[in-house]
Amino acid sequence: MKKFALLSLSAALLLSAATVIAHAGDSVAVGAPAPTFTLPSQDNTPISLADYKGKWVVLYFYPKDFTGGCTLEAHNFQRDLEKYQAANAVVLGVSLDTAESHKGFCTKESLTFKLLADPDAKVVDAYGVPTKMYGTTKIAMRQTFLIDPSGKIVKMWDVKDIPGHSAEVLAAIAAGGK
Repeated sequence: MKKFALLSLSAALLLSAATVIAHAGDSVAVGAPAPTFTLPSQDNTPISLADYKGKWVVLYFYPKDFTGGCTLEAHNFQRDLEKYQAANAVVLGVSLDTAESHKGFCTKESLTFKLLADPDAKVVDAYGVPTKMYGTTKIAMRQTFLIDPSGKIVKMWDVKDIPGHSAEVLAAIAAGGK
């Protein structure tokens, strides 16, 4: 029995050590100018935040292509894409995956908005999005930034309610970023 308890404790300690959350720094503050960036999209086209000046930008960071929660979140943004377009908004997804991974994900899931590849975590770090290690794989945590047409961050979410998140973002845009 002691041996089993000792093995259980050892396994729990090893598992907790295998998942380490790293904070890149504080998230960009609401009210601050959004950090500028240029990243490749799923078709390897460079996409810059400046391309969307004058529009609302939904910049959402997600852990990994082809995973359950990320697929649900992407499908919900895709489902509501016409509502975003009607509100003068664009949706940009960012993960640490490659452009090639994004291309496969977009093809498989019929996603038509831009997914941006940030394998070196430059934009993840610029926005202060926490990352997590699963063994040797680094992922970004799920956060969304709402950027107003002037380029200012007006709202930020640590996303917990994946099914309701797109509706929350649309409501914030309708309320002028509040």
